[in-house]
Amino acid sequence: MVEVATGKPVWALGLMSGTSMDGVDAALVLTDGETLEEFGPSLFVPYLETYRDQMKAANAVAPTTPTDALRDPARWPEALTTLAKSAVTTHLDAIRQLGGGPAIIGFHGQTVSHRPMEGFTLQLGDGSAVASGSGVATVWDFRSADMRSGGQGAPLAPFYHFALSRHAGLRDPIAFLNLGGVGNVTWIDPSRDAPEESAALLAFDTGPANALIDDFMAARTALGFDKDGVAAAAGHTHEDVLSGLPRFDYLHRAPPKSLDRNDFQPVQKAVEQLSTEDGAATLTVFTADCVAASVAHMPAPPTRWLVCGGGRHNKTMMGMLADRLDAPVEAVEAVGLDGDILEAQAFAYLAVRVLRGLPTSAPSTTGCREPVCGGRISYP
Repeated sequence: MVEVATGKPVWALGLMSGTSMDGVDAALVLTDGETLEEFGPSLFVPYLETYRDQMKAANAVAPTTPTDALRDPARWPEALTTLAKSAVTTHLDAIRQLGGGPAIIGFHGQTVSHRPMEGFTLQLGDGSAVASGSGVATVWDFRSADMRSGGQGAPLAPFYHFALSRHAGLRDPIAFLNLGGVGNVTWIDPSRDAPEESAALLAFDTGPANALIDDFMAARTALGFDKDGVAAAAGHTHEDVLSGLPRFDYLHRAPPKSLDRNDFQPVQKAVEQLSTEDGAATLTVFTADCVAASVAHMPAPPTRWLVCGGGRHNKTMMGMLADRLDAPVEAVEAVGLDGDILEAQAFAYLAVRVLRGLPTSAPSTTGCREPVCGGRISYP
């Protein structure tokens, strides 16, 4: 059993497979759940293409309402059980490859349905199987406790973003923008003492990030994404299509709030008749506009935007964001961080917080009634 009473830093291994559904990120972090002492090695293990296709199919038809059976991995339908076992296999492979002898593992699992308004979220993967297969205590099911407390269950990286802002010595209000499959932003006042303070954080999903563009490009090209934003840069933005796109009441709804990957299907259909380049350009503009709309909800305009996730490699996207946001827009590498692995690091950090009984979400990040320590612990 992991000794946590002393609050001393331990090496924690975080595992994350996001809404892009491309594979598993794994990272080691030395932390006491409050401060960050050291960043260890990291790696990415891709899903097999056939499994990735099955996962996306499961996401498209996943249940949207909670049932007792779906809350218990032992009672899942056979198709979900098979996918979950494959997910655990890939995660265990990542653990073996990374090594490092962690004291604790933070395992997020693969989201196939997230319906916060119905109080339901479903992540494939059984943390007890990860603990048994790795021989290391594993924290998992990070979202359920938050949702039982009235929260959205997402986003969960904001507490880690707060720790990163302190680690980087930042002082003025900033925004961490994650451009994964779905975009999310964390507004931070680093001068606050703790992330659960009411004025320390505000976090919410902004709208689509890479999901729309990736799915569109996958239907048109062998590459499956717009590398460096080249297609979008060569295309023409169809303002007539944008004006007809569903802008969703969501954009105007006050945070905290979160989204599911499938919430943007009407947008995908709206650009089906466009050329590859014009479709990529129009979807990229739509994504950037959604991020820009997020500023209206913030306590004060950020003095800087730090971008992580795969979307920061899209030069066209980054340029559009810079045009729309009244502050510098930079990849997180500008402050010495690794934007490809940051969310995996976040779940390593959160796992240690769970071990210490510290909050992992707060009213300002998910809308829960009070700060919540989420996650359950399985031992080998």
